[in-house]
Amino acid sequence: MRTFNKVCLSLFLAITPLNKSTGHIILKIDYSDENLMNKSNNLQTSTAIQPGVGLFRRLLAIFYDGFLLTAILFVVSGIATALNQGTAVEPGNTLYPLMVFIIFSLSYLYFDWFWMHGGQTLGMKSWQIQLRSIDNRKIDKKMAVIRFITALFSWGLAGLGFLWALVDKQNRGWHDLSSKTILIDLRKP
Repeated sequence: MRTFNKVCLSLFLAITPLNKSTGHIILKIDYSDENLMNKSNNLQTSTAIQPGVGLFRRLLAIFYDGFLLTAILFVVSGIATALNQGTAVEPGNTLYPLMVFIIFSLSYLYFDWFWMHGGQTLGMKSWQIQLRSIDNRKIDKKMAVIRFITALFSWGLAGLGFLWALVDKQNRGWHDLSSKTILIDLRKP
């Protein structure tokens, strides 16, 4: 297993720009947005070194998002129950596969929309965390799909994909590594 970890890390490091002394990912940030211009209004491009977000804050943001998703899914379940003549949609019911599909689709759409429109879900905003690609591109549909599916596997395997953040120098989970994204702590200068 140790050899496998070294091979995976070597492959990842071969394609990722890192600061050799700290091991942090180097992000190129373009300050061309009006709100980020300096006093002389000159456009600048800067290289910043950003550490990843720790597992505890990541889990707290997930906890917040879980509450919001639960509220949305309660509404969907209420509608499904009303359409099913007042009885719950349970395994064996003809509506059950559709209900499972709708639940996963709404969960994906929740994360996809927020990740692609500012890089922050509501839970991430509360904890001042932002999702960025490692090369500071906008999060696209491919990254969002890879991140969501890998996160499902990370949870499904007893949370090992999330616990990987304890081992990784940049606090990245499997879903971060596979989608080439990183969570940035916005509290740090």
